[in-house]
Amino acid sequence: MTEQFDTQKTRAAAWFRQLRDDIVAAFEGLEDSHATGPMSDGTSGRFEVTETKRTSDDGSDAGGGLMSVMRGGRVFEKVGVNVSTVYGTLGERAQMAMAARKGIPGMQDDPRFWASGISLVAHMQNPHCPAVHMNTRMFWTPHAWWFGGGSDLNPCIEYDEDTAHFHAQQKAHLDPHGDAHYPRLKAWADEYFYIPHRHRARGVGGIFMDDHNTGDWETDFALTQDIGRAFLPAYVPLVEKRRGQLWDDADKDAQLVHRGLYAEYNLVYDRGTKFGLETGHDANAVLMSLPPLAKWV
Repeated sequence: MTEQFDTQKTRAAAWFRQLRDDIVAAFEGLEDSHATGPMSDGTSGRFEVTETKRTSDDGSDAGGGLMSVMRGGRVFEKVGVNVSTVYGTLGERAQMAMAARKGIPGMQDDPRFWASGISLVAHMQNPHCPAVHMNTRMFWTPHAWWFGGGSDLNPCIEYDEDTAHFHAQQKAHLDPHGDAHYPRLKAWADEYFYIPHRHRARGVGGIFMDDHNTGDWETDFALTQDIGRAFLPAYVPLVEKRRGQLWDDADKDAQLVHRGLYAEYNLVYDRGTKFGLETGHDANAVLMSLPPLAKWV
């Protein structure tokens, strides 16, 4: 059984890395092809890649990954595409949170864990281009394993046709796994990406799942892969459509205010942010999701 899990972990980590490579290439392609409109002059943006390391409490190696960040591009003001594989033992605080939220017995007796995934957040130069978030991940303990993730669109200026396209692509990738998946994951995203203290959603939704374990690893991994595969066809056409659209100061102001909303959510409610900081992962990588500029009214 241990050998089987090791093989599954290797496959999952390799998939997340391949998805990262595909997205980085596509985003740099968007930079290169932006020839007209606002921000079209200047040098195409490129990702700066930094290796991240996680160390355990005793100083031993506990995994790491790649933090890939592009700043000040022609299309992307700031975008991060991080991939990591970390392992070790959960601290007492993380053990308690995991046991309470997921109902996993035995965490205190054997607090080992392994986690791998990709996390992406893009903040755009053009206020008409929507910001976006995507992640997929696998988590393992000796007591259980599960998958999670999804993607959601965060426009500051909403276009109904863009929202419809984003959701249609996700539905098309989920439907082969069963008609029930898209409505369930859409409803989950609507609930998860909600900001209670503002009484509003963070954006226009998407899909999201957590703690996903049907008992069939291959089936669950295939679903997770298609959640990742849906991202580029759902998002890239929206960027290509909006990146050359003219904007004014009012549009930029609306973008900065919406970014403040995004930052509030990620710092107060996002589980991935909390888990990354609680388990000692690189703080810069964990907080990569924060926008370069924001404002509050």
